[in-house]
Amino acid sequence: MNSIFISICIPAYKRTHFLKRLLSSIENQSYTNFEVIISDDSNDNSVEQLLKEFTGKLELKYFKNDKALGTPSNWNHAISKATGEWIKLMHDDDWFANEHSLEKFASATKSGHPFIFSAYSNKVELTYKTEVVFFNENLKTAILKNPLLLLAKNIIGPPSVTLFHNSIKDKYDEGLKWRVDIEYYIRNISKGIEFTYINELLINVGVSESQVTNYCLNVPSVEIPEMFILLSKYGTSPLKNIMVYDAYWRILRNTNTNSKQKLESFGQTEWPKVIFSMVELQSKFNENILRNGIISKTLMGISYIYNLTKSNL
Repeated sequence: MNSIFISICIPAYKRTHFLKRLLSSIENQSYTNFEVIISDDSNDNSVEQLLKEFTGKLELKYFKNDKALGTPSNWNHAISKATGEWIKLMHDDDWFANEHSLEKFASATKSGHPFIFSAYSNKVELTYKTEVVFFNENLKTAILKNPLLLLAKNIIGPPSVTLFHNSIKDKYDEGLKWRVDIEYYIRNISKGIEFTYINELLINVGVSESQVTNYCLNVPSVEIPEMFILLSKYGTSPLKNIMVYDAYWRILRNTNTNSKQKLESFGQTEWPKVIFSMVELQSKFNENILRNGIISKTLMGISYIYNLTKSNL
């Protein structure tokens, strides 16, 4: 019988000053039935050297990757080494908000739901600005009905705020870079998996220049192929919800993908009619006009009604 209850899985890459902060927060936890898995993508021994400071203090299992796996393959690799009943993925620049955080996660497992997440705070490393993020529980029913609402806004949060039961065998999609966590949540909720939300700030999320956000957000070569993957997986029927429709509309607008040529320039040509329709309408207006919130929302609404009428959704 497995005695480990929670596996804290950390995909690491060089940033030892952040990792040390995370490991120190783990060391201070009041709850102790856990193991720490570290999958190291670094091309040096900085992480391995840091771990020597925590020898005897934490139950560490260290795995050095011969070749860097990258995100999210390194996430999956760390998880694959876990032996605990529950999986707590933690990014190396995030950390527990207080000494009782893990205990609160462990207590929440009694709910019977295999997917748990908590409130969290975004901590901007350079300015020390803090933004506390709470989940709007009024949206729970809507998300369970149409998980792609998370495309409009990821109101669950990054992977570090979650806890998954190890019976969930799905891996993070390694074909994605940007919407990896959102797609993972969508996929599992779409299968009928319910979640439990802990309305307490349990995780601090480090916001820094080294985050994936800085080279993925609104980058056409990332956003457009990932949009295609999402449409291939989940179809166009979720766009009947106007908030989901608006999420796709904004991806096209924010990446300035305003022509069929641009849409197809990354190798995907079999786009649904509704996406071509959005592009065609956006092509009639310059970027500055589309950036006007009121105008963009109005045009999006016109586009939505048109495609609904034409049965393109």
